[in-house]
Amino acid sequence: MANVDGQWDCVTRTPMGPQESVLTLKSDGATFTGSNVSPLGSVEISDGRIEGDTLYWSMELKVPFPMSLSGRATVSGDTIQGSVDAGAMGAMPMSATRKA
Repeated sequence: MANVDGQWDCVTRTPMGPQESVLTLKSDGATFTGSNVSPLGSVEISDGRIEGDTLYWSMELKVPFPMSLSGRATVSGDTIQGSVDAGAMGAMPMSATRKA
């Protein structure tokens, strides 16, 4: 099972351009919780689950407008690669690197 604990420097490529944030993740067996903090504010991660090296989660964005997001990504050592699905706005690629 993937080691997801810690802080990660994250970039999500959105229609508004690249959005930088810091993911903070804490695992508990096959589940995880955390937050995604950006200049626009903090969003709590919900429904986080780990299946092997793959992460799945949900977030409820409030800013710049309300939106439900769902994520899927693969952990490989100190990197995460995946996407965040923003419904009608489509899937947005995301990547993250574990902070030292």
